[in-house]
Amino acid sequence: MWWSIWWVWVVAGFLIGGLEILAPGYIFLGFAIGAVTTGVFLGLGILSGGPAFLILTFALCSLVAWFALRKTMGVRDNQVKVWDRDINDN
Repeated sequence: MWWSIWWVWVVAGFLIGGLEILAPGYIFLGFAIGAVTTGVFLGLGILSGGPAFLILTFALCSLVAWFALRKTMGVRDNQVKVWDRDINDN
C-alpha cells in the first residue's frame, strides 16, 4: 500500500513542512522531519514492515526531531524578557 512507498513519506514531509510556513513556531517542523526521515529510511531499505511499525518509526523520529529543535531553537536557560516600556506609555 501507500505507506510502504518511500516517496510518499518524503512528499508528506514536505507538505507538512509547508504548514510550518502558515503556522510558524516549530509546530509542524518536527513532524515534517520525522516523515522525511521515515521516507529516507524506507528508500535506503533500512525499514520494512506494516503500517503500525512505520507510524511508530515516524512518531519516534518526530519526537527526536522535536527535542532537537527545542534544544537548538527553544528558549535558553536564564533568558528573561525585560519590559522597559508599556504599550500604554506615552
